[in-house]
Amino acid sequence: MDDPILTMEEREAINSGRWFSTLSPSLRHDILRCTYVQRFRDGQQMASRGDPPEQWIACAKGAVRVSSTSVSGRQITLTYVEPGIWFGDVAIFDGDGRTHDAFAHGETTIVCVTKADFKKILAAHVELYEALLRLHARRIRQLYGLVEDLNTLPLRARLAKQLVHLTRSYGVACSSDGQETRIGLQLAQEELAQLLGASRQRVNQELKALEREGVLRVESAGLIIRNRDALIRVTETEQ
Repeated sequence: MDDPILTMEEREAINSGRWFSTLSPSLRHDILRCTYVQRFRDGQQMASRGDPPEQWIACAKGAVRVSSTSVSGRQITLTYVEPGIWFGDVAIFDGDGRTHDAFAHGETTIVCVTKADFKKILAAHVELYEALLRLHARRIRQLYGLVEDLNTLPLRARLAKQLVHLTRSYGVACSSDGQETRIGLQLAQEELAQLLGASRQRVNQELKALEREGVLRVESAGLIIRNRDALIRVTETEQ
């Protein structure tokens, strides 16, 4: 499914990425001119744990599901990489194999920079070292925040925070007055539960409670956030 040309929407997703957009025009240009495009069908595997780190990657469309496999063989989803996010640099830096499996979630497009080109860009743009340090610092802060939430917040608050994040990343207005937002990323309750470190049954109970309160609506096509402000209040009052 390779196609060398990004669509306008895919290119915009890369260029408007929170981290990438802070880079200098010359650095962004040199990165993009080294990229090549890959497209994947829903569920198609992109990389396996232990693979040699040969690519620096950014998601341009859809989502990359990052997962691990338990001792019993059960697959556990850890996160979803959204459009505009770059990843894969850690393995290139430390030289070890890929840390997790990666799968396309929905029709997904990625752009890739080879390991050799990545190192050439680093040599030509000292700016990229500092930019990557900032990116890694942000990741560490997010990781600490997740660990803290897991140990200090009730499931209801963690669920609300996750839904706020998904709304910000994948929200699509679905009403004329803009009050309701559909989460465009299709997640089964089991997948949502894995992100929260909880059982599907407990997550289902919390979703039903939020639905009764008029905060959201559960539909077969996905979750509809009816009142984003109320959802944010849940994250604040439950702490």
